[in-house]
Amino acid sequence: MTEPLLYLSTRGRSPAVGISGAIAAGLAPDGGLYVPEALPRLSPDAFDPHGTLADTAATLLAPFFVGDPLAQALPAICREALDFDTPLRPLPHRDAHMLELFHGPTAAFKDVGARFLAACLRRLPRKDERPLTILVATSGDTGAAVGAAFHHQPNVRVVILYPDGLVSPRQAHQLGCFGDNVLALRVQGRFDDCQRMVKAALNDAELQAERPLSSANSISLGRLLPQMSYYAHASLAWWNEHHTPLNFIIPTGNLGNALAALWVREIGLPVGEVCLACNANATLPEFFSGADYRPRDAIATLANAMDVGAPSNFERLRWTFPHAHELRAQTQAMSVDDATIRRTLTRHAREYDDVFCPHTATAMHLLDRLRDAGNTAPWAVVSTAHPAKFESVVEPLADRAVPVPPALAAMLQRSASAEPMAADDEALKRWLREPAYA
Repeated sequence: MTEPLLYLSTRGRSPAVGISGAIAAGLAPDGGLYVPEALPRLSPDAFDPHGTLADTAATLLAPFFVGDPLAQALPAICREALDFDTPLRPLPHRDAHMLELFHGPTAAFKDVGARFLAACLRRLPRKDERPLTILVATSGDTGAAVGAAFHHQPNVRVVILYPDGLVSPRQAHQLGCFGDNVLALRVQGRFDDCQRMVKAALNDAELQAERPLSSANSISLGRLLPQMSYYAHASLAWWNEHHTPLNFIIPTGNLGNALAALWVREIGLPVGEVCLACNANATLPEFFSGADYRPRDAIATLANAMDVGAPSNFERLRWTFPHAHELRAQTQAMSVDDATIRRTLTRHAREYDDVFCPHTATAMHLLDRLRDAGNTAPWAVVSTAHPAKFESVVEPLADRAVPVPPALAAMLQRSASAEPMAADDEALKRWLREPAYA
């Protein structure tokens, strides 16, 4: 590919832009999500079989950046953002593996996308000398990852919106522990309210003229594209050793992490089946079982980072697979309720001495069901966060203390604060316009 790849809105009413423009904007002007005009195609032979995660990411993402001002810096961006491992660990049972995505600075897979986005934005020139405000809605882990990635970055402010009382205590502490250029708002509502408020602010042209805004949610391509890298890296390593595709069971709520795996498969790399593990929020499982897509209010669960009733990336999913029957034929989704999450955590700690977070437990339950049904295919359970972030849930069920990773322990030692915010679009807009904030 030699021609620059252009990016379109899923809603088809915005001009095409380059990848730098799509990353800088976050959301398309018509309210849609940016997607490439066509997904590139790549062969496993294009990748260094001995390369690092950053090497894999640079090769994987090069076609997405061709002809763009960021293209030359892409290898350096990947090295800067992906300087930690995402190991594929053999599980002590079931002849399967776990893809551990929680070894970054905030102990969650969101570190990959947040650090990549920050590295890109640092390199993009801006004509506007006013500070850029990054708005991020979080159901638990995204906000801390974005806060850590942009903390102390000059001329950038981060505003994190999270549902008050619906994230774990340690997640809430992380969200409010940065200070300086990172501010936290505890919204009196659900994650879907936070997500709607962010979109409303980004879509307000008058507000954008007063306060330059962008997004760091998975609606941003700068978050979604790098998440493809760990699926490519794991599947290529498996392919080179076993010459078969690797299948993934992915905990998902807003659909960005799962969509990343599906895109890796669509561009030609050896990702096999993709199963989506959801909590009791059944929007996606109902759709994949044949029902019409029906977004609804989210309900609170033990796997709180997946408490999403209206997944934003569904628009990108529909763009990728315009014929629903084709998607349903090769992907399945299942709801896992809180009682099953509890049983899964307790059983695996007792029988296999294996401890993981509640979100990972939804995926582990799907693996257990597949194996019980006689499925012997190679599966990787995707572990999205360290269990120490959910100690109040995990430790009583596992009947043991969970060691806290050093980076998380350091964050928990800081003081933390968050400002209350009504679950109202206009309330956020008024707050952003306040002179104290400016």
